[in-house]
Amino acid sequence: MVEMTIDSIRVSLMNYQRVVILKEKGTNRYLPIWIGPAEADAIAVKLQNVELSRPLTHDLLQSVISTLGASVEYIVVSGLKEDTFYARLALIINGGELDIDSRPSDALALAVRVGAPIYAEESVLEKAGIILDEETGKPEGKVDEQELKGLSAYKDFINTLDLEDFKKRQS
Repeated sequence: MVEMTIDSIRVSLMNYQRVVILKEKGTNRYLPIWIGPAEADAIAVKLQNVELSRPLTHDLLQSVISTLGASVEYIVVSGLKEDTFYARLALIINGGELDIDSRPSDALALAVRVGAPIYAEESVLEKAGIILDEETGKPEGKVDEQELKGLSAYKDFINTLDLEDFKKRQS
């Protein structure tokens, strides 16, 4: 597993869908994941420390986990099959670990609420990760067209990324 951080949440200019950009700690490798608008808002609200009068669904989930005596040890983006990302929550309860299937967007929204580490499996990063050249801010190497077909939902988004913006954020 590779430790990641949430770099940003973007809106695709092609279709106005939200994309959360995860960044590998200590490198220029990024992982874009499509997420729904409600989940994007739930992540952004917490990252920006916005106070709400009522709890969101992910706040409720945090409360339920805590009330049951469990804690979130970490979350992991664990798989990518047919343009769909998969994630898992690792919970600690009664001294044991419980592995829960989750959508990455929900796992991320929960992770930012509880301060849990975020990971991605290396196999996911190999399939969908983007490494940016430090000098140019452009993706390194060539992308295999066969692999790109398997990631068709991301092709248009990746082509519209403002990579100069990524480079500026690193400075």
